[in-house]
Amino acid sequence: MIDTVLSSATREVVIGSDRPFVIIGERINPTGRKSLAAEMKEGNFSRVEADALAQVAAGAQMLDVNAGIPLADEPAILASTVRLVQSLVDVPLAIDSSIVEALGAGLAAYEGKALVNSVTGEDEQMERVLPLVAKHGAAVVAITNDETGISEDPDVRFEVARKIVNRASDHGIAKADVVVDPLVMPVGAMGTAGRQVITLVRRLSEELEVNTTCGASNVSFGLPNRHGINAAFLSMAIASGLTSAITNPLESEIMSAVMAADVIAGHDPNCARWISRYRRPAADGDNGRRAGRRRRTESGPQ
Repeated sequence: MIDTVLSSATREVVIGSDRPFVIIGERINPTGRKSLAAEMKEGNFSRVEADALAQVAAGAQMLDVNAGIPLADEPAILASTVRLVQSLVDVPLAIDSSIVEALGAGLAAYEGKALVNSVTGEDEQMERVLPLVAKHGAAVVAITNDETGISEDPDVRFEVARKIVNRASDHGIAKADVVVDPLVMPVGAMGTAGRQVITLVRRLSEELEVNTTCGASNVSFGLPNRHGINAAFLSMAIASGLTSAITNPLESEIMSAVMAADVIAGHDPNCARWISRYRRPAADGDNGRRAGRRRRTESGPQ
């Protein structure tokens, strides 16, 4: 299967179907976070610093970095944020913007091989973003919508993905460096949204043979107990071939679901990561008592 190799200046992460699932931390994003947006606009990055460190400590293998702040100099803020985050953590970054100039500024500031988030199937955008991705030797997230919008038909979204992969090839970008986002819609608004994405992820993996990612939190928008929905969705999507997701690693339910999926899929040799995270240390003297109980059980009643 295809591997998507990404890197920081000192660390490499590989997205692939035969690899552990990759969590891309979502929290460095001012969209919907008014306090963070105001702070970043004023040059205060203390919350960005805290979010970067906390997400990596929680197990994120990559971080998404977004500086989409209305009426702000997004290219300059994104470049500054990329440099700051790279000075704090060694994981690769997804440079996230809908503004091509901001993507360019972020890529120019980046050390390593980044993931550009993102390009759509719109012809004009592909012809602006894909040359930039090729110039910097990056990988790119392919969003499965085009000039007609987001189709509710997964077959249409599949064809948009194929179109982007083919156009990327025209620009010298290998299929391995195109990570397709099937577009997760809120299941509370469209009851078939989850099933559609799971079907599409399977086709993208088996037929188009690309790696995949998504904004996993979208599936639960508007519903209570969102983390429970997100965790169940990720488990099902991973089983269908999803290889990475932009989500919140600070949510224990999500991390537990992802790590358990790796165990079941055989991507956690000897269950070492699971055991390391969840095994409780024995209290003083507890080992001896447990051994004694075990001996009594094995030899029968005394």
